Amino acid sequence: MSLPKPVPGLVISYSYLWSGEHKDGVEEGRKNRPCAIVAARRIVEGREVVTVVPITHSAPSDPADAIEMPAALKAHLGLDGMPSWVVVSETNDFLWPGPDLRPIPGSNPSRFHYGRRMRAAGSAGCNAPSSRAISGLQVRLLQRINEFGNSEFAAIVSDQLP
Repeated sequence: MSLPKPVPGLVISYSYLWSGEHKDGVEEGRKNRPCAIVAARRIVEGREVVTVVPITHSAPSDPADAIEMPAALKAHLGLDGMPSWVVVSETNDFLWPGPDLRPIPGSNPSRFHYGRRMRAAGSAGCNAPSSRAISGLQVRLLQRINEFGNSEFAAIVSDQLP
């Protein structure tokens, strides 16, 4: 089982630790979930520090805290058909690869990522959304990060977007 290169936009299986759980003293996420890498930067002895945002089925109490994922993007990644949101109000950072990276259940051979890029709509019979849909989601994510006041983080992310 090989690990993918951690790049912004890659959706991985990860044991996400919510900020509320961390404040309660929990040290490991309680559930493995899809998470999107929003930044990866070399910092420690050639290893990369990766920043992820969680993807959840729970609608946010404040709509400004999350962006709903387009159904076609979820289908392209092999995620279920239930509505999901990318939470932009919190993140996890970890050294790649970390112990919280999890294999996708049922993947054979085992893999840790759902995917990243999508072919243009209509190419080779593919009905997936174009890269324009992904770019739109990334732009909205950056706007939300800026609104939360972390302009340094947003600058790192925008430098790494395809």
